Amino acid sequence: MALFHIFLVAIIQGLTEFLPVSSSGHLILLSKVTPLPDQGLAIDVAAHVGTLGAVILYFWRDAKEAFCGLPRMLTGRIDTPGARLALYLTLATIPVSIAGFLLKVTGLSDAMRSIAVIGWAMILFGILLWWVDQRSTQTRTESEWTLKDAVKMGLWQTLALIPGTSRSGITITGARQLGFTRTDAAKLAMLMSIPTIIASGALLSLDVVKEADIGLAKDAAIAAVFSFFAALLALALMMRLLRSVSFTPYVIYRILLGVALLFIAYS
Repeated sequence: MALFHIFLVAIIQGLTEFLPVSSSGHLILLSKVTPLPDQGLAIDVAAHVGTLGAVILYFWRDAKEAFCGLPRMLTGRIDTPGARLALYLTLATIPVSIAGFLLKVTGLSDAMRSIAVIGWAMILFGILLWWVDQRSTQTRTESEWTLKDAVKMGLWQTLALIPGTSRSGITITGARQLGFTRTDAAKLAMLMSIPTIIASGALLSLDVVKEADIGLAKDAAIAAVFSFFAALLALALMMRLLRSVSFTPYVIYRILLGVALLFIAYS
């Protein structure tokens, strides 16, 4: 696989994974609107591993707390902040894991990978994000996250299985609807991405193992490194901008891209 192609895939994945603009939608478009072939599952998984490393590093204290609380959670002792965080993140991941598995085994996940679906999802879920963001209060903080909130946001997250929706965008929408501030809504959405990326990566890896070879492993390692740095940059910039800027610029981008995609799909 050409180095430029690996670089392009990794940068797109890294920059868009945590922005509310849909990384999967952009990666599907790369092979749909350019002469470049589909990058394949191995590179997809590697790029996701890179973004996983970025979010864990950026939110290291929270990730460490949840990891340390995992053993207590598994033994039924939900008596520390870490154990509660581990429980909430686990519960938030269950709905999308089940739905993702069902879509994969039924073949519906591949059926939805079209320019028209991505275009409509870009527009509709972008407008939904703007509408909820503008109407919601900004009073609740991450420390007020409850078990019920985690389940509700987990259900919102299942909509991200529609290409073009954006996992971060739809979970942020759910958090804003629950009254969390913009920065705390984004932080909760990013923390939810950790077990979700792990779960989706594990599912995809079952197929990757069958085609693995030394050359592919090398390409995957390069993709992981590039996506790590791109994701870390995008994440840092978004979290900083949210202190003074709403999600409107991302929504405008989504709508413009969505309209262009629908024009391509129906022309």
